[in-house]
Amino acid sequence: MHNFSLHAPTKVLFGQGQIARIADEIPADARVLVTYGGGSVERNGVLAAVRAALGARFAVEFGGIEPNPDHATLVQAVDLGRRERVDHVLAVGGGSVIDGSKFIAAALHYAGAPWEILTEAAAGRLALDSAVPLGVVLTLPATGSETNDGAVISRRATGDKLVFKSPHVFPRFAVLDPTVTYSLPPRQTANGVVDAFVHVVEQYLTVPVDAKVQDRLAEGILLTLVEDGPRVLVAPEDYAARANVMWAATMALNGFVGAGVPQDWATHMIGHELTAIHGLDHAQTLAVVLPAMLQLRRHHKRAKLLQYADRVWGLRDGSEDARIDGAIAATRGFFERMGVPTQVAGYGIRAPRIAEILAKLQDHGMTALGEQGGVTLDVSQAVLEAAA
Repeated sequence: MHNFSLHAPTKVLFGQGQIARIADEIPADARVLVTYGGGSVERNGVLAAVRAALGARFAVEFGGIEPNPDHATLVQAVDLGRRERVDHVLAVGGGSVIDGSKFIAAALHYAGAPWEILTEAAAGRLALDSAVPLGVVLTLPATGSETNDGAVISRRATGDKLVFKSPHVFPRFAVLDPTVTYSLPPRQTANGVVDAFVHVVEQYLTVPVDAKVQDRLAEGILLTLVEDGPRVLVAPEDYAARANVMWAATMALNGFVGAGVPQDWATHMIGHELTAIHGLDHAQTLAVVLPAMLQLRRHHKRAKLLQYADRVWGLRDGSEDARIDGAIAATRGFFERMGVPTQVAGYGIRAPRIAEILAKLQDHGMTALGEQGGVTLDVSQAVLEAAA
């Protein structure tokens, strides 16, 4: 393992009824900006529970944050927050709302143009001095954004999708109540499971470094998702399954799995461009890119693919190549079983705009991706062609 530092300051409030504990986490004299996405949090009672927990605190609400949150929308929230002099942000939603709220919390304290937060981060120059304190009520387990310091923001006007990280945007607390996920549509449930699964794979399926704890933590999360992911589709109100999926998604990307080990993230970077160009859900892009990536990078990832085949899929017989084939096929089969197609054509896109995607990868400096920089634009092109 490499040397590493691990920052995980988020206080997690897990279990049924935990929304009420917001009252213990936000000062009584706070001025709160409550952010959310669509109307589901109104319909399922989550927003009402949040309002009740906030009580007499000053609160202003901003809804309409999109999947793959758009910079133009988020800037409107920043303007509202400045007008109302808010000093706390409370995100009620899934990863997109949380990511967008991290951007809002940072932009409220940022002196320059808000988009600079993303462009400076992409150039390796971002230095945020502070951000407005952020809390989270998670409604869609998927991204792990509730306990990490990263966010992905889109700018639809220019077709860009960029990432920033800062310790200042770690949520101070995160409410994880599995019962609020009972009413999720199957597509969102499935996307969340796939997203969490690929988060783990990006930190695990690299090269061996004898990190036994991280490897087995990764394998435990993957096995949990394989077991309980399909279960929550057929039994949406199975509390134990929902709780296990929710915790698996949080653990997938809070820093523990990837501590001190090589990480890949090529699938995510290519997936971001697919979303920006074609509008596919984030998890849908991961489901189409990952199997193609594993197939094309199988020699480089050989040792870990064999370990993955053995420990996650129980494939111990036959030649090494047959076991790797079986592990990649099992991964594809799992995504398909969750109802998430693994070819771009499965989403009605007959001619993916590969040249445009490659141009964006180049624009964003994504020309040497992967754990050791081996995913060049030529490799990305081959992956996209195989995923079509």
